[in-house]
Amino acid sequence: MPVPKHIFDPPFNIVRASHVRLGVTDLGRSKAFYADTFGLHVEDEAAGCIYLRGVEERQHHSLVLQKSNHATAHHLGFKVGSEDDLDRAAHFFSAHGLSHSFVEVPYQGRTLRATDPFGMPLELFFKMETRERLLQKFVHYRGVQPQRLDHFNIFAPDVQGSVDFYAKLGFRLTEYSEEDGPDGRIAAAWMHRKGNVHDLAFTNGAGPRLHHLAYWAPTALNIIHLCDVMASNGYLANLERGPGRHGISNAFFLYIRCPDGHRTEIYTSDYQTMDPDHEPIRWSLRDPRRQTLWGQPAPKSWFEEGSAFAGTEVRAALFKADVIVAS
Repeated sequence: MPVPKHIFDPPFNIVRASHVRLGVTDLGRSKAFYADTFGLHVEDEAAGCIYLRGVEERQHHSLVLQKSNHATAHHLGFKVGSEDDLDRAAHFFSAHGLSHSFVEVPYQGRTLRATDPFGMPLELFFKMETRERLLQKFVHYRGVQPQRLDHFNIFAPDVQGSVDFYAKLGFRLTEYSEEDGPDGRIAAAWMHRKGNVHDLAFTNGAGPRLHHLAYWAPTALNIIHLCDVMASNGYLANLERGPGRHGISNAFFLYIRCPDGHRTEIYTSDYQTMDPDHEPIRWSLRDPRRQTLWGQPAPKSWFEEGSAFAGTEVRAALFKADVIVAS
């Protein structure tokens, strides 16, 4: 299937993945997991929401936990380069007949909510309240010592269509997994704005659904330490996959599930991708090293379970990818 050309002058400038809001059924239970165990810093608690951030982040929040009757995902947040980019984004979504509106959001400046062609809800902003950087306030280091939100991975019913759409917005393809043969289809793709492997990735499957959000950790030892912490304080069953190393992205990884089932990846050791003449790396879908350079293969849940977006219809994938699943 076609690999998109990189667009250096997109219709508006997205800087990076910024934040996500998750619906959780028990705020106290979720706070114990994400703050006390995982190690995010609680910045505020108000109106049925908990706002959290990593120690490197100066923005008010990168994760919002919202009290909900059901475990759902809400808008994926992206920071844009200027206030003018918000107006350009609104014009783009209008010209393409896509739902969008400016809304008031706590702790954020002017915010545009929009829906992509496949039903995924987005939230674009330029200004967010800032807070003191905690990077060298080591008393705040707990759990895996999460530094910053790194990326989102989405179950996409049409991976090729998603890749083509976000390429129009300036997202650059870094790596992809494709069926072999002259008519091979792209089954997964990694795209970035900020200069590492990805801000946004797409995995073939029923969707759109949030497969996972990912936080950057300082070292592999922090990830191993989190395994010890979770195994010793009642969260052993929440360790879903890893630790291990991906072939794609070279990341040392761990996947965990919160009490509501939302999946978080802890991630370190990927690489820079800003050189404009670097071609995306192709992986055969049948190469087991792409998902697991070393470590156990991914379990069935990793390929099938994800967080539905509130109010968004989940559609079946256009095709079923032939992937390797742990027995």
